[in-house]
Amino acid sequence: MTGDFDVDWVVIGSGFGGSVAALRLVEKGYSVVVLEQGRRWRDQDFATTAWESARTQWMPWLGMRGILKITPFRHVNVLTGVGVGGGSLTWANTSYVPHSDDFYRHPQWAALGDWRNDLAPHYETAGRMLGVVEPAFDGPSERMMRRLAADLGVPDSYRTTPVALFMGEAGVEVDDPYFGGDGPRRCGCTRCGQCMLGCRVGAKNTLVKNYLWLAERLGARIEAERKVTDLRPRDGGDGSSGGWIVEHVATPPARRSDPKVIRARGVVVAGGALGTNELLLRCRERGSLPRLSARLGFMARTNSEAITAATASARDADYTTDVTITASIFPDPHTHITNNTYGAAGDGNGLLFVPLAGDGSRSVRIAKLLGACLRRPLTALRSLNPVGWSKRTVLFTTMQSIDSSLCMALRRRRFRRGAVMDTYQGEGKLPAGYLEVAERAARLAAAHMGGYAQSFALDVFRGVPTTAHFLGGAVIGESAQSGVVDAGQRVFGYRNLLICDGSVLPANPGVNPSLTILALAEHAMEQVPAGGAPPRRSGV
Repeated sequence: MTGDFDVDWVVIGSGFGGSVAALRLVEKGYSVVVLEQGRRWRDQDFATTAWESARTQWMPWLGMRGILKITPFRHVNVLTGVGVGGGSLTWANTSYVPHSDDFYRHPQWAALGDWRNDLAPHYETAGRMLGVVEPAFDGPSERMMRRLAADLGVPDSYRTTPVALFMGEAGVEVDDPYFGGDGPRRCGCTRCGQCMLGCRVGAKNTLVKNYLWLAERLGARIEAERKVTDLRPRDGGDGSSGGWIVEHVATPPARRSDPKVIRARGVVVAGGALGTNELLLRCRERGSLPRLSARLGFMARTNSEAITAATASARDADYTTDVTITASIFPDPHTHITNNTYGAAGDGNGLLFVPLAGDGSRSVRIAKLLGACLRRPLTALRSLNPVGWSKRTVLFTTMQSIDSSLCMALRRRRFRRGAVMDTYQGEGKLPAGYLEVAERAARLAAAHMGGYAQSFALDVFRGVPTTAHFLGGAVIGESAQSGVVDAGQRVFGYRNLLICDGSVLPANPGVNPSLTILALAEHAMEQVPAGGAPPRRSGV
């Protein structure tokens, strides 16, 4: 490769995949720039309660630049993290290795490797980098989960959750306990349960405490509040000789767009499944990346997820004595249920839940909801009052490795300027808007808690599922006829262009995918050849 370059590698996005790419590339001797559309967050900047929408919600056009973005599509509502550190900012620390062969032996990638064994050392590395531990949680939420496991006929499936937390002395700050002093000082977890609002204590092992911290110490540069608008080979070819052009602007609606261009030898796209699919679809449409596979946008997935809740009626009930997620049960080999709390500060999220609405189309579910409110008006009135809801409520995230998918594409809509990304039904079964096991779990839990079960309001009023684990669209495949990237996550048709995020996952892992995204990124970075003289390693 010849020519003048501003940097060796540009990494687009700073989440679970982008953070790995940034550190491993700079360790190999490359110069690295990371572009992130969200802002930087210090621990003390996170919201103190869910009512602080400017810090919790990402709606920049309304002046809200928080850590969580809700994006409604035709067939799904998607929750994603935004900011330096990506989804780790609002992530509930859970760090699972997928247990089901539904994931490792999915036909989409089964012929490309023995993935359970191939990824095992990378799961180990990722767990070590995140400081994953498995404390013996034993509070009211955990005791309820044990009873729930027994009710579902699987008492032996109960397990405590592996979490990426510094479980030192509560509230006490100490020198870096993970990387031989090269990491930041850390504070012991206080078990406030507010992990998903952003950890103000500094105990959660977000990516800014490990991968990104070490990458910056070794010379990587992170530019926050920058949105990539175009990506193309400099010479119009495959990127092998002239390198790449990356155009980016200040994240809208900034006062000045401040357009900039970076000339790079290589690019890692790591904008998350939503960001990556949209950027690449737009680049293909405008002719910047005409060689992209026709499979781009296919096999997008929701982790077959459903969100329900149970709320205790007693005003003095308290289920917030631990971190956000502490326990799991496995009703069958394909299903995984976790408990979730927002601590004492999540009352604002109570407005997102309604009395349990059952199965059916949107109109049917709304009718069932109205019927439930008429039959039990007192319960309906209680559910409308968010005061104290957070302490009295346990949310349930039900995930399945069962196969289902949809497709992402750009569509032009009336009264909208330009094309927007949306979903449509592709080759497989659409993700279900209702999971019977999720509703059953909520009802059983409500009975144990002496309260009532709830559905996520968006699921009912829009008639589609909600997921915090949107995946796929640029999946691993044997060729450009079956996927977008190869087993090393290199984009078919181009050189020095990789994708490292949840968009490459070819199947539903059935558990929180964060550790899997990290492991796959480690696997991909291992295959990138060394660059110049590698910098001093940081004990990792």
